[in-house]
Amino acid sequence: MPALHAISPDTLARLVALPGAPAILDLRDAPAATLPGARVLGVATRPTAPAGRAVVVVDEAGGAAAAAAVALLRSDGVRAERLEGGFAAWASAGLPTVALAHLPPRHDDGRTWWVTRARPKVDRIACPWLIRRFIDPDARFLYVAPGEVLAVAAAERAEPFDVAGEGVVWTHRGERCSFDALVDGFGLVGHAPLARLAAIVRGADTDRLDLAPEAAGLLALSLGLSRLHDDDHAQLEAGLTLYDALYRWCRDAQGERHDARSHRPAHAAVTA
Repeated sequence: MPALHAISPDTLARLVALPGAPAILDLRDAPAATLPGARVLGVATRPTAPAGRAVVVVDEAGGAAAAAAVALLRSDGVRAERLEGGFAAWASAGLPTVALAHLPPRHDDGRTWWVTRARPKVDRIACPWLIRRFIDPDARFLYVAPGEVLAVAAAERAEPFDVAGEGVVWTHRGERCSFDALVDGFGLVGHAPLARLAAIVRGADTDRLDLAPEAAGLLALSLGLSRLHDDDHAQLEAGLTLYDALYRWCRDAQGERHDARSHRPAHAAVTA
């Protein structure tokens, strides 16, 4: 008999990293890796739900800790489920996990802070999308003048990215861009949709449009967004939708084609 108020790893995997995904609360203490977009709470923290969001609770094996947390959340009117089999079942199924060794320290607001150069084009929108969807859904991003990135990083304990400088981890290395560095550093290299998206981002960001047919389109849309918005945060919010769509295409829409006949009703296609 299925567990009460539970969701299977396969079902949850179809929801993660999408804008309407449930909030994932990981009850394990100091895990080495977690699910994409999960908030690691630890066993001693009573879980609370982000306003208006469904919740999936994760423990090591889908046991009593998760069941108790789900019961508490549901008593508060939250639509909560536990992950069947917990993290162990998720990992055994070969589903994507996020390594936490390089996660920046959280601030008093519970968020990781990141800083980069103002007036983003490709990488400086793609990287925040990756961080928000896979690493820290509450991450805060600071856009500052190029010459001030490292000073602001030090003053505000913010993680610098897509900027050159001593000790900067998340930046270009050879032909690979900052998006690649994040995918590698957080252990997401085996997730095929992200690998496809990384090639598109790399091609658009490094003037290698030959790397993926979609790179030219991403570059055009990115440059267009940068001209539509004079506020970097407004551009970021618009760009998140663009990358949500690209990720979903990379995940399960590559085989679909479209032309004048693609979506005609069946009877029209027969008589055409």
